[in-house]
Amino acid sequence: MTKLTPEISLSVSPDLASPDLESLRDWIRAHRVEEIECVTPDFAGIARGKVMPAAKFLRESEIRLPVSIFFAGITGEYADVDHPELYSDGDITLIPDLTTARAVPWAGEASLQIIHDVADRHGEPIPFAPREVLRRVLRAYEEKGWTPVVAPELEFYLTKPNTDPDYPLEPPVGRSGRQSTGSQAFSLSAVDEYDSVIEHIYDYAEAQGLEIDTIIQEAGAAQLEVNMMHGDAMKLADQVFLFKRLIREAALRCGSYATFMAKPMARQPGSAMHVHQSVLDAQGRNIFSAEDGEPTALFGHFIGGQQKYLPACSALSAPYVNSYRRLIKYMSAPVNLEWGYDNRSTGLRAPRSDPRARRVENRVTGADANPYLALAGSLAAGFLGMVEEVEPRPAVSGGAYDNERDLPYSLLEAVDLLTECAPLTALLGEDFVKIYGTLKQFEYDQFMTVISPWEREHLLLNV
Repeated sequence: MTKLTPEISLSVSPDLASPDLESLRDWIRAHRVEEIECVTPDFAGIARGKVMPAAKFLRESEIRLPVSIFFAGITGEYADVDHPELYSDGDITLIPDLTTARAVPWAGEASLQIIHDVADRHGEPIPFAPREVLRRVLRAYEEKGWTPVVAPELEFYLTKPNTDPDYPLEPPVGRSGRQSTGSQAFSLSAVDEYDSVIEHIYDYAEAQGLEIDTIIQEAGAAQLEVNMMHGDAMKLADQVFLFKRLIREAALRCGSYATFMAKPMARQPGSAMHVHQSVLDAQGRNIFSAEDGEPTALFGHFIGGQQKYLPACSALSAPYVNSYRRLIKYMSAPVNLEWGYDNRSTGLRAPRSDPRARRVENRVTGADANPYLALAGSLAAGFLGMVEEVEPRPAVSGGAYDNERDLPYSLLEAVDLLTECAPLTALLGEDFVKIYGTLKQFEYDQFMTVISPWEREHLLLNV
């Protein structure tokens, strides 16, 4: 693998005592920042926004984008969404969250990127924007005196550059001069094969002030996993959003691709975003554990809510037609929502831990999911379980792959479950569910216009 040394023009991010515009202005001047990237996540988790000179950002009264950024599918084409501003395409206003200011260490000049929220012409938050959808769920927790804590684990593949989509993806050539071909889970030698990419990931993460817990080799050929430290749900969603771009840039600098497709290569495991979840009370105590260290009723109800509502959240955690290629039996991914203690064959795992760290690991979510929407859906399912006092099924101690399937088989089935689920719709927002469902139907229809190699192989001369 060729190692290309980047020119890191800004290797430190702001760490402001008070995240206000004056403090940021002083920091920008002191570090001679030239450009600001004003970004906001769309439904796919793609960074949309504007790049401008730092001086313009500091004096700009309003930064605007057309509302249509939320009506575009993953192909870039626009869906016929039932919204009053679809055709007039009015402006929305970007509102900077200055606490998210981060260096852009791969840029050619000193640059910062800042994640923005979005508001309408009256200054009201856009209810269907991904950060606002997650914020709605977090407000529901706050009203109960609860605070969710999450820790995502993000899997991805490194591949050779693929400029023709008709050809399958291949693992890149590592430093040994050979391609990875089989499972080498947790192999340090396999990690060392791609040390140039990993070094860039560490360098970029340090420059952006993002803390990595561990990087490991996963089960697939050239499949890696970045584990993040646990913390506030919005901050961790922001970190996943930033990490995806960071990892892609690190791979490109080293002559390869990084992909977060749920199932990029046949006969290889898919890529997940496992999410560890716990909930604290107003005193900072884990509500899943009682004083004597035993699990509480709320722990069981959270699991019960996941079992009841995560099938309808599949449209958020498995948002593309490709996502369901990962959710196949015996391919290292769960197909049901059984739960068990330290059981990786279940969709919901209770890891071995101290009572203070008791948590539920959602193993269903794909790496291709928008982190804001995936976390919103998973936390919403647990919240509804706790307020409705949903009892979980008994814990599974053995393998769960043969148990009855809970998850939908396809994107359209998942969309139907989401749009027909009144409790989730109320919690996530009616506007969001309506627009998101329409967009996913549109993407599915686009996919159906493409004829696959499997169809040509097996149908061309046999039917």
